[in-house]
Amino acid sequence: MSAGVLAAVLGAAFLHAGWNALIKSGASKVGGMAIMTLVQGLLGCAIALAYPLPDAAIWPWLLASGAFHAGYKLFLAFAYEQGDLSRVYPIARGAAPMIVLLVSPLLLADVLRPAETLGVLVLGAGIATMAAGSLRAREARRLVPYALGSALMTAGYTIADGSGARLSVAAAQYVAWLFILDVVVFAPLITVLRGVAIWRADLRAWSLGATAAAASYGAYAIAVWAMTVAPIALVGALRETSILFAVLIGRMVLGERLDRWKLTAAILIVSGVALTRL
Repeated sequence: MSAGVLAAVLGAAFLHAGWNALIKSGASKVGGMAIMTLVQGLLGCAIALAYPLPDAAIWPWLLASGAFHAGYKLFLAFAYEQGDLSRVYPIARGAAPMIVLLVSPLLLADVLRPAETLGVLVLGAGIATMAAGSLRAREARRLVPYALGSALMTAGYTIADGSGARLSVAAAQYVAWLFILDVVVFAPLITVLRGVAIWRADLRAWSLGATAAAASYGAYAIAVWAMTVAPIALVGALRETSILFAVLIGRMVLGERLDRWKLTAAILIVSGVALTRL
């Protein structure tokens, strides 16, 4: 991997943690996620104009991924209503690759390698430590199931995107339509759950949501591009540095408490993910 690609992937990891911090810092976490999703959909529409319509074989994957992305954002927003960025993000981000590894043998007839098995165990230990820290700190217990729900949705769209993107004429085409379908599913869902008032936000909320959308879209696009010019496993492992970025942002920008249990759990989660990518 060249120095330029390395810098790009680390930048994407920072952007991913950054947009999560923007959503967490907003007055309404769900409202911020709704605005972000809407802006992403508009960006997707603009980019999709440069490409032909996806082939019929791609649509099932796109529809599944759009639904999973909507669920992922919904659970994540609910989790941020309950707990810290530095608590929720590592659980949501770290549990996803563990779920993918555990489900893949059932869906794809894959066999776990020794390093992957060890990675799952380390990941599990890290997530359990983070969850236990939440209970020890007397934070809202609901953040854990919401964060795990977000991770489950992430695992779903990871599997769908891994299959669908390979059938597209270009990664940019797939990503554009993914975000279009994401807003088609998410916008009506969140309106039913929270009412039309969710869209009546002030200028600061719209600014935060739009900035988060740009950061999220950029992070995803960089990651997809990097996987076309560098080993996918290495790119995937480097992306998980976003967990450490999120912990640091939570402490330095949002003023969240950082104890040794939270830091240990974050390091275990990153280490576990790295092992699964070896």
